[in-house]
Amino acid sequence: MGEVFNVEEIFAKNVFTIGKMKQRLTRNVYKEVVKVMEQGGELSLAAADVVAKAMKDWAVENGATHYTHWFQPLTGITAEKHDSFITQPDEEGKMLMEFSGKELIKGEPDASSFPSGGLRATFEARGYTAWDITSPAFLKEGATGVILCIPTAFCSYKGEALDKKTPLLRSMEAVSEQALRIVRLFGNTQATKVMASVGPEQEYFLVDKEKYLQRPDLIFAGRTLFGAPAPKGQEMEDHYFGVIRERIGAYMKDLNEELWKLGVTAKTQHNEVAPAQHELATIYESANIAVDHNQVVMETMKRVAVQHNMRCLLHEKPFAGVNGSGKHNNWSLGTDNGVNLLDPGDTPNENIQFLLVLACIMKAVDTHADLLRQSASDVGNDHRLGANEAPPAIISMFLGEQLEDVVKQLVETGIASTCKEGGVLETGVSTLPNLAKDATDRNRTSPFAFTGNKFEFRMVGSADSIASPNTILNAIVAEAFCEAADILEKAENFEIAVHDLIKEYMTKHQRIIFNGNGYSDEWVAEAERRGLPNIKSMVEAVETLTTEKAVRLFEKFHIFTEAELESREEVLYETYAKTINIEALTMIDMASKQILPAVVKYTKSLADTVIAVKGAGADASVQADLLAKVSGKLAEAKAALTVLQEEENKAGCIADSKGQAFAYKDKVKAAMEALRIPVDELEMLVDKEVWPYPTYGDLMFEV
Repeated sequence: MGEVFNVEEIFAKNVFTIGKMKQRLTRNVYKEVVKVMEQGGELSLAAADVVAKAMKDWAVENGATHYTHWFQPLTGITAEKHDSFITQPDEEGKMLMEFSGKELIKGEPDASSFPSGGLRATFEARGYTAWDITSPAFLKEGATGVILCIPTAFCSYKGEALDKKTPLLRSMEAVSEQALRIVRLFGNTQATKVMASVGPEQEYFLVDKEKYLQRPDLIFAGRTLFGAPAPKGQEMEDHYFGVIRERIGAYMKDLNEELWKLGVTAKTQHNEVAPAQHELATIYESANIAVDHNQVVMETMKRVAVQHNMRCLLHEKPFAGVNGSGKHNNWSLGTDNGVNLLDPGDTPNENIQFLLVLACIMKAVDTHADLLRQSASDVGNDHRLGANEAPPAIISMFLGEQLEDVVKQLVETGIASTCKEGGVLETGVSTLPNLAKDATDRNRTSPFAFTGNKFEFRMVGSADSIASPNTILNAIVAEAFCEAADILEKAENFEIAVHDLIKEYMTKHQRIIFNGNGYSDEWVAEAERRGLPNIKSMVEAVETLTTEKAVRLFEKFHIFTEAELESREEVLYETYAKTINIEALTMIDMASKQILPAVVKYTKSLADTVIAVKGAGADASVQADLLAKVSGKLAEAKAALTVLQEEENKAGCIADSKGQAFAYKDKVKAAMEALRIPVDELEMLVDKEVWPYPTYGDLMFEV
């Protein structure tokens, strides 16, 4: 048995929680902090000084020597610059540990070296980080010691958002403001805000450290660029929810402990579908904290894996031929007086507020399906979406039988007089209880599925930040709420107007509802008939950010300016090109320096064997046949390698970022795939002792 610890005692041990603030701040300062957290505004500098001192004292008591403004630039990961608490020694050489309110509220990291898409020139270095008071500071323990991390937003000297958090916070305010208008129409005068809540599920792979270090593709690209299938993959379906192996269990135990200390509500853990694949899910919390915590989860997963002589792979498709990893983004809306706007109740056909909210979300998702698709786009996710393991690249909504029937009634007659009941599931075993049955099944092929009292956006990639998807969700729903409220607030007869509006929205946008098999070819054809967009790759999705429709949406709610959208478009094209460039160069390096030389040596060994066997007067046809096959595939691989080198050089010379991204997608990726085919076939022919890299079997089954 390992060390026993009490979860209640260690939970949020390394977080400067509201409770710790209450204990350490003066009463008036504490009230001011809570007011700003709940209602917005700015702390007075005097109050900020008190908070900073209390935060510093707590951090130092727990071993901290440095602090950092912890932010989320457009790289998709986090950034931090550490400053110690030490000050200039006095005349007697005594040094004091100090931290001011000004240092707490604002930082100035260099903004020139982060992706900005043209918002910042290299010589324009000044950028600002601003404390997100609603997300608690925490202590990060590592080789550098204990660091006080202060979650912040990041913007340029001119005020443009250079990060993923600032637009998210803006979108949260927008959806809150517009959702409040909706609940006010139904008589809720107690709510003061509506919170977007998120509960992400994080999938990941674990591989042995020593084998990882022998794979340049895993090191540089995060995925295997070569690799023949192992004799056994996931076809037996025995890994999913299977018994967790001891080594993995020890990792999960330490991971949970580290996350709990950081206030992350790690709830669920299990084996996923593919060998060496696992999942961790957390409990719902406000969207910005959920985004922060998901970044903490990914960082902690990697750090703890190192401690267990493993490496954590967060790439969406580290291994070909088995399921990749996603990140289901469970999203909901609730008032601060306890009303879940997505709770249909026992009789959703009679819940007019819910039906209006549902109709607005149908409108939002249908109107901005392209933006929602873009929000889940990254380079790695192109390997998953639509590949019979993740939702298709076509956006649709799954409502289930009960709600689909309600929508159908409203569309056809304007009245939903009945509602399908869940019933009882009889187990047929006397010692087992009969189970209350839900009114509908689930649909794992749907990209945007209603699951009881929330929507599950299933398209997000495992390595990606969940900030962008939630920013888009909040923004498009805010727009739909705003347009509905504009109509209903002016209505002479609210009851008639709201029924008419629900029917209008559901009739116009019912095409977005699909409860069937999203993996089927029939659905692709049906979606085209319905006029739903089918955006197949990341680079094709990028331009949706700067359409007239998108710019109008984001500027209306002050989430992005047109310049900020254009900058993100530029960053995404550059990111795609750079990522594929790294992958291509890694393939070229692996093939030219190790794989082809190893095969050449193997062919010489085979040729020597053929000569020796013939010289002994025996039949050498088997050896000769193998030599011919290997030599043929070697020639194919060499020719494919030459093509890849040529296409990579051509793409690298294209100056236009969009043109370059498409060249890498259409030409370089195709050349990479063409090289992989003969190399993977060679792996199946060449002696394992000769092959220079650990195989899929080594990587996925020996952890």
